[in-house]
Amino acid sequence: MKIAVLYGGVSGEREVSLSSGKGIMAALEKNGHDVTGIDFHPERLNEIISLKADLVFIGLHGKYGEDGRIQGLLDMLEIPYVGSGVLSSALAMSKYKAKQVFEAHGIPTAKSEMFSHTHGSEAEIAKSIAADWQPPFVIKPNREGSTLGLTVVTKAADIPQAVAHAFSSDSEILVEAFVKGKELTVPVMGKPGRERALPVIEIIPKNELYDYESKYAPGGSEHIVPARIDGDVARKIQEYAVLAHQALDCETYSRVDFLLEENGQPVILEVNTLPGMTPTSLFPDSAKSEGTTYEEMIEQFVQLSLK
Repeated sequence: MKIAVLYGGVSGEREVSLSSGKGIMAALEKNGHDVTGIDFHPERLNEIISLKADLVFIGLHGKYGEDGRIQGLLDMLEIPYVGSGVLSSALAMSKYKAKQVFEAHGIPTAKSEMFSHTHGSEAEIAKSIAADWQPPFVIKPNREGSTLGLTVVTKAADIPQAVAHAFSSDSEILVEAFVKGKELTVPVMGKPGRERALPVIEIIPKNELYDYESKYAPGGSEHIVPARIDGDVARKIQEYAVLAHQALDCETYSRVDFLLEENGQPVILEVNTLPGMTPTSLFPDSAKSEGTTYEEMIEQFVQLSLK
């Protein structure tokens, strides 16, 4: 087939997307497809409008790629694509809105509160947070990935800087209870209503926080598949992952992030509708543990999208 791969983009995750796109294109070519790569930019929409392709594989991350905007354009052009549609992409991108959906479906979440500039100046917002929240807690952009703009606040004096840092990435910020526990993630894939969870991955970051460097630098983190957790707990987390995927009406594939508290309680963090596909990414690692190669996994996504 003629498959166009969108990669790069203009978000803070551009470098990750370049790597994801490179891997996706190489896999598609190895699988025998006619592949065209497009380094996406919202000022060059003619590249998409004039596109002649049987399918688009979206390798973008973050804004304009993972938030439903490019999906809306492709829908209007009636070009099929791999992955979730407009509504589910937009919901998953907004951590606060996604949390409301998770809570409605009985999936445990961390306490949170959202702020935007409609709530006042950054100084006023920082003052409000200081009055209502006791450290430690997290301040992060509401619609950003890869822990960009995130601060773990350990003392009240750090709040103004954390607020400014989060607002530098988004017009909405999220204050969230700090949850201490194991970093876990669960890939999900399959036809609508028949999705399944792949093995749970335990993530051991080299840094204290599972930050951008830990996620993408070679050797930045260790992935243990399957995770070293109780079997019943693992199955519950997998059930929550599939439920979260379905609750947001995701399609084809996603990756759901959790923290596992010391008392055995899993807490959902977010659903990634376009998870990383770099050489150090998590989804391919989980698939590999089941004997599925990177190229086979990419082809499965293509076939699921066509059906």
